[in-house]
Amino acid sequence: MSYKVIVLDIDGTLVNSEKKITKKTFDVLKEMQDEGKAVVIASGRPPQGVMPYAKKLGFDKQGGYILSYNGGRITQVKSGETIYNRCFPNEYLPEICEIIKDYRVTINTYENDTIVTGGNVNKYSNVEADIIGLETNFVDDFASYVTFEVNKCLLSGEVEDILKLEEILKKKYEGKLGVYRSEEFFLELVPLGVDKAQSIDYLLKSLGCKREECIACGDGYNDLTMIKYAGLGVAMGNANKEVKAAADFVTLSNDDDGVAYAIEKFVS
Repeated sequence: MSYKVIVLDIDGTLVNSEKKITKKTFDVLKEMQDEGKAVVIASGRPPQGVMPYAKKLGFDKQGGYILSYNGGRITQVKSGETIYNRCFPNEYLPEICEIIKDYRVTINTYENDTIVTGGNVNKYSNVEADIIGLETNFVDDFASYVTFEVNKCLLSGEVEDILKLEEILKKKYEGKLGVYRSEEFFLELVPLGVDKAQSIDYLLKSLGCKREECIACGDGYNDLTMIKYAGLGVAMGNANKEVKAAADFVTLSNDDDGVAYAIEKFVS
C-alpha cells in the first residue's frame, strides 16, 4: 500500500519525554513532506498549543494540517484556513458544573491564549496549562463565564473521581455529548460525534484520499479511534495496553524515535 497521509499525536508520540521532536523524527517527516505526502498533527490541545510543533515541521511552508480539540477543528496551517469546526453545546454547562461540584476536579476550556478554569483545584488542575504553555484564568462561576463559542471542555482531577464521572456523564449525556478519557486524569467533553477518527475521515475525503492510504500513530486513549480507523494503526512502544491491542503495529517508544521507525518500515 502506498501511504499518502501520516497522522501523529503529540505527547508520547511525536515528541519525546523532553517534549522535543528529535532530529531523526524531524528528518523523516521532512522527507515525507518533500515527497508530497500530507503530515497531520492530531491532538486534544487547542491550536495554539499545537502550532509551535506544526511550524517546527514546516507546515506553514509545506501545507500540513492540525486537528485540534481531539478533532473538533481542522486547520490548514499554510493558509490559516479553518476547514472544519464543531462547537460545544454550552447549554449543558450549568448542569455539568452542578454534577462535578462535589468531586476533586476542575473544568477547563479555552479563550484566546488562556485556559479558563473552574471547579475544585487539585494536583492535576494545571497539568494542561503546563503542557501547552498557556496562562490560566480561574473563574468562580464557570458556566456563567463561558458565553463564547468553545470546541471542548476538559475535566482534570483525581483518577478515582475521573473514572466515576466518566460513567456518570456518559450515561447522562448519551446521544448528546462525546465523553472519554484522554489520560487517566483527563476527561474530555466534546460535541457528539467528534473524535480524531471522524475528523481524519473528513480530511481524507477533502484530500481525495482513502483510509487505506493513511497511517495514524498514537499512544493514549483518545488515539484509539484513529488507530482503529487508519489503514495502518500504529501504537507507540510506550502506549497503554488498550492502544497496543487495537493497533496493527507496535513501534518503538517516543524516546527511541518510534514514529521515524514506523515510517521508515512502511513508507520509505
